[in-house]
Amino acid sequence: MKLVLFETGEKTPQRPGLLTDRGVIDISAVARTNYTPQLVMEGIIDDFEWLRPKLVELEKNADVLPLSSIRLRAPLPRPHKILCALANYWEHAQREPRPLNMFMKNPDAVIGPDDTVCLPNFTSPWIFMHEAELALVMRGPAKSVKRENWRDAVFGYTCFIDVTARGEGRRTWPASQPMSWLGKSFDTFAPLGPCIVTSDEIENPNDLHVQFWNDGQLRHNYNTDDMEHHVPELVEFATTVMTMKSGDVIACGTNHEGLGAIQDGETIEIEIQGIGRMALHVADPLKRTWERGVYMGADSTHPEAVKRNRPRNPSP
Repeated sequence: MKLVLFETGEKTPQRPGLLTDRGVIDISAVARTNYTPQLVMEGIIDDFEWLRPKLVELEKNADVLPLSSIRLRAPLPRPHKILCALANYWEHAQREPRPLNMFMKNPDAVIGPDDTVCLPNFTSPWIFMHEAELALVMRGPAKSVKRENWRDAVFGYTCFIDVTARGEGRRTWPASQPMSWLGKSFDTFAPLGPCIVTSDEIENPNDLHVQFWNDGQLRHNYNTDDMEHHVPELVEFATTVMTMKSGDVIACGTNHEGLGAIQDGETIEIEIQGIGRMALHVADPLKRTWERGVYMGADSTHPEAVKRNRPRNPSP
């Protein structure tokens, strides 16, 4: 199933729904809805096993709202935590996995389909870039989950764009205190959506095709089988450090070979196999410009150029 939050008009309450090939089915009648949209979705995650038969019945018999009549919103508007894996993909001539590490991204930075990424309104030695990623939606409370039991803690999956400021300013501000999180957590820098796909719909999260376009130009174009540290290890690592709650997010990292700048007036799109596609806009009050195209690494702009750099026998 594909779970969404949606609106039927301006200034109307957000409602939970099921996204189908025909449109969206309102599931407000069976979900707990007297909460904030984030808590409504968390309640659906917690209640999903007993809700499932009701949702199946609605899928068969309920009226469908055409997508043209509604607006999809971020399915998790304000997670308690967004954990992001650092790098986490085999790239270029790399032959040893880097140590697994994560950082926390501002949960207030979440936006959803058709929203706008707003670049910061001050000058800096930065370039603003996209990182298209698979994200895990957690079912909690999840603490000290072993990798062989990772499915117990993962409710589903969504698309995530880790918008990032790159350059000297991101790494050293002030100069004596490196802060890589700084360029990650500006408002609107965490696009998430368009839906949450329940885990039973995805056989293997480490075999999904991830793509990203900037004004129609293909940038990211990779498969999640190229992760250095696969999903079970990410779940074990994160829950060893902290308790993950329902609706928390773990972003799995990106293949940097498709990186490029985003700038004022552009439309960006992410699509992950089995999950869906989401488009957003970019606005910059300072109207800065950078060279268009892939910024670093091998050329990932061609549809056939799905890069797999994982060694044949990588070190464990």
